[in-house]
Amino acid sequence: MTPQDALEFVGNNHRAVLVTRKSRGGVQTSPVTVGIDDHGHVVISSRETAYKVRNLRRDPSVTLCVFNDGFYGEWIQIDGTAEIESLPEAMEPLVDYYRRISGEHPDWDDYRSVMAEEKRVLVHVSIDKVGPTRAG
Repeated sequence: MTPQDALEFVGNNHRAVLVTRKSRGGVQTSPVTVGIDDHGHVVISSRETAYKVRNLRRDPSVTLCVFNDGFYGEWIQIDGTAEIESLPEAMEPLVDYYRRISGEHPDWDDYRSVMAEEKRVLVHVSIDKVGPTRAG
């Protein structure tokens, strides 16, 4: 599987589990909704105050297990490096994230207001390694 194959899969499958590293060792897992951007990254919306964001600011290494809506069936693992984009710069990329996953919002002003109120960030994940490369 290539990074381009992974982007295509994520573009059609938005459920994932994000794995980050805790400060005292071990891992933290978070269910997330994933999308893609125009720069070849997987993107995730989160809150500035979330543990996953704190973990990523300290150690940007991530693993994502992306699967289909039915859970069983096709899935991929992406290992990558995260970069966090905070507001106000993240606002239009957050709009793009929503559009790619859910389509048009009924009230974009309200959406932008909620993103600001919740102190949303956009996490951009590079695709450094992807698999599985074979089944079985």
